[in-house]
Amino acid sequence: MEPIKDHLKKKLDLLFVGFNPSIRSGETGHHFANPNNRFWKILHESGLTPRKYDPTEDFQLLELGYGMTNIVSRPTKAADEITKEEYKEGREELIKKISELKPKIVCYVGKGVYQEYSRNKKLPWGVQDESVVPGTIDFVAPSSSGLVRMKIDEIIKIYAEIPKVLRSLE
Repeated sequence: MEPIKDHLKKKLDLLFVGFNPSIRSGETGHHFANPNNRFWKILHESGLTPRKYDPTEDFQLLELGYGMTNIVSRPTKAADEITKEEYKEGREELIKKISELKPKIVCYVGKGVYQEYSRNKKLPWGVQDESVVPGTIDFVAPSSSGLVRMKIDEIIKIYAEIPKVLRSLE
């Protein structure tokens, strides 16, 4: 199965980084396409988007200044299918992308994504004290997967901090 296309450009306000595409995303070619994934609902209800977008509209987030990529590009059923080597390669590639594109904030969609990327195991939700790539803000948010046991309201509350951080940078 082919990797799905990143949606990237220079100087984004916000770059979302997921683990890797689901099988459904691989089939459709769109980010967060699994019907059990709550990403689009979370973005809208947290105030990040003016309406609830459909996964087929993922590229339209660029118009809002938001981009999308993954630490690993290979679609899988579950993140535990990703190899150490894939994480290592993905980490190096992600550092390169962030260094070149210079987004204001990088939002890691899942604590595990950031743990693999930063190699830091103990970390809080939200803005991190230190960013992996200087000049950007690393923001850790819960995974939007339907498998996450956190209450949706708690997840939305964490994502709702991102617009506040963006406003503070203006």
